Amino acid sequence: MRLIKPFVLLMIIATLETMNGCQSTTEKETTDGYPVYHGNDLGVNYTRNKTTFRIWAPSASEIIVRIYDQGIEGNMIESHNMKADKDGTWKLELKGDRKNQYYTLQARFGDEWKNETPDMYAKAVGVNGNRGMIVDLSSTNPDGWEKDTKPPLAGFSDIIIWEIHLRDFSIHSSSGITNKGKYLAFTEEGTLSPEGEKTGIDHLKELGITHVHLLPVFDFATIDETRLNEPQFNWGYDPKNYNVPEGSYSTDPYDGNVRIREFKQMVQALHKNGIRVIMDVVYNHVFDAVVSSFEQLVPGYYFRMTDEGKFSDGSACGNETASEKAMMRKFMIESLKYWATEYHIDGFRFDLMGLHDIETMNLVREELNKIDSTIFLYGEGWTAGESPLPIEKRALKANAAQLDGIAVFSDDIRDAIRGPWWEQDTPGFMTGHLNLEESIKFGVIASTSHPQIDYNKVNYSDKPYATSPLQTITYVTCHDNPCLWDKIVSTCNKCKKKDMLDIQKLANAIVLTSQGVSFLHAGEEIVRTKKGEDNSYNLPDSINQLVWHNKSIYKDVFSYYKELIALRMNHPAFRMSTAEMINRHISFFDTDKPLFLGYQISDNANSDKWKDIIVFYNANSKITEVDLPDGEWVIVATKDFITEEGFTAKGLGKDQIKKTMVPAHSIMILVDKASI
Repeated sequence: MRLIKPFVLLMIIATLETMNGCQSTTEKETTDGYPVYHGNDLGVNYTRNKTTFRIWAPSASEIIVRIYDQGIEGNMIESHNMKADKDGTWKLELKGDRKNQYYTLQARFGDEWKNETPDMYAKAVGVNGNRGMIVDLSSTNPDGWEKDTKPPLAGFSDIIIWEIHLRDFSIHSSSGITNKGKYLAFTEEGTLSPEGEKTGIDHLKELGITHVHLLPVFDFATIDETRLNEPQFNWGYDPKNYNVPEGSYSTDPYDGNVRIREFKQMVQALHKNGIRVIMDVVYNHVFDAVVSSFEQLVPGYYFRMTDEGKFSDGSACGNETASEKAMMRKFMIESLKYWATEYHIDGFRFDLMGLHDIETMNLVREELNKIDSTIFLYGEGWTAGESPLPIEKRALKANAAQLDGIAVFSDDIRDAIRGPWWEQDTPGFMTGHLNLEESIKFGVIASTSHPQIDYNKVNYSDKPYATSPLQTITYVTCHDNPCLWDKIVSTCNKCKKKDMLDIQKLANAIVLTSQGVSFLHAGEEIVRTKKGEDNSYNLPDSINQLVWHNKSIYKDVFSYYKELIALRMNHPAFRMSTAEMINRHISFFDTDKPLFLGYQISDNANSDKWKDIIVFYNANSKITEVDLPDGEWVIVATKDFITEEGFTAKGLGKDQIKKTMVPAHSIMILVDKASI
């Protein structure tokens, strides 16, 4: 050990003290000339003896805190002026027990008073989120919350994500769930469809997924929580209060405690049943920048602006936040840490992650690692429009190598399998589009570098962008664009229904046998349809809901997905964790057949008990004959069955011609006979 001289030690201590608050530097001022606050007490902090308000609003002339007896209407019972404090903050201490009182802030800038608003750090709110609430978070914990433990996770390669909108999960009458459209729907066990099939959380356990990805469940703007007796729907990509659960999913949105407690009950129930929880987070824009707490308290700071002084719109939602600015970066990091600690969240999916800067995203990973290194982070590696943030600084798919422990969605394999996202009627590999085999191969190796890939023929990427397969989300569909069945119907309209059901299996069979982190859109295992709608963000339940009757109608498809998931989880060869391992163990066949490709996984890859594995994908509408390498092979999977015991088909005998017939619209997996 090297000794540190005393004056050097003092310098290190001073630096560490200055960095309190997760900043990457000892920054004293923002780019706007405002002081940077490095403390960790922004917002409203409650104890039984006092409640302390601390707000960063360096350009304000005056700030008033108003206390109300209700979260909406009611009476204002007190009004207090905050005092300017250090580093651009304002502070107020209120004596006594203020639990469950509601509040607003109102800031003055020169002669102009802004609107009343909660602070951006608000942890509880009243109905519709227009007033904050002073909350005793410990009182919102359900019984046993302190003993809540995350299900085990050996590594990110073991993850299988199931993406769901909270209301879709349970709202249909066939769900058998009492708390329809609520957080508590995820706490109900033993629920059945009218046909006797498992629904709800028991369905998830039966399917075998590891993580539930919840579309936005923070407090969003477009559902009126005072009119929940009327039909309303929105995906929720319109943030209002980032650190508060959405009220419409609670049984009582008027009491700020209820949504918090019920959200925790949901997480607790999923954890108890072996499933981790991922939140879809939307820090890249707000619903309405002008009326947001950010703009009401620090005008012109938290958003990127054009040269003309207008809100930049890289989100295509009217505004984009500026993650590269010190206090927006601080807000994002502290918000994510809050969800991870207070609500035990296991992962975050970043909407339009390409609008966030690389430095901020890496700091997010670094800070969350201090809490739990198994928290999974991933996002959309693109923007929805032009942004002032330089391309080289954006957390884009093309810059994934600069993101540490953060994955990006592979639109390459997605659109190779199903067809382009912007044209519903244009087919992909699964329904007969030619010359997409190289893009499928690129997906198989999870966007990494491999000597057998011709990157000039990959649909969207002319070079590998992932340094590890754990940086790639492998998927074919999500909430955006057509669901899988609707895409099949629109691109295979001359197919018989049996063919379309085979393609429903094939598409995600490719996903679940490829490297990377597997991602499934909820309901594909029961042949979900949105009746042809490709942008259902505000469409009614009749379009978006999971219809649980389908599980019995399409039991064969469900069983196939379940068995594929089990196959993947039983065989680490499909879950390699490094690019080097993929290069060493995967080799592609030169089959020279249209709508067909194959590869071999050799030498007990990733310590798999199977020594050699062959995988074929046949998107042809007819059986395809293919040569096999030397050896004795048994079939373990096609579109018709999955059996780990293996099946020896005609033509696979020891002394016979080494060919096999891969069924139409099907995968085929073969294993060397000695491994079975």
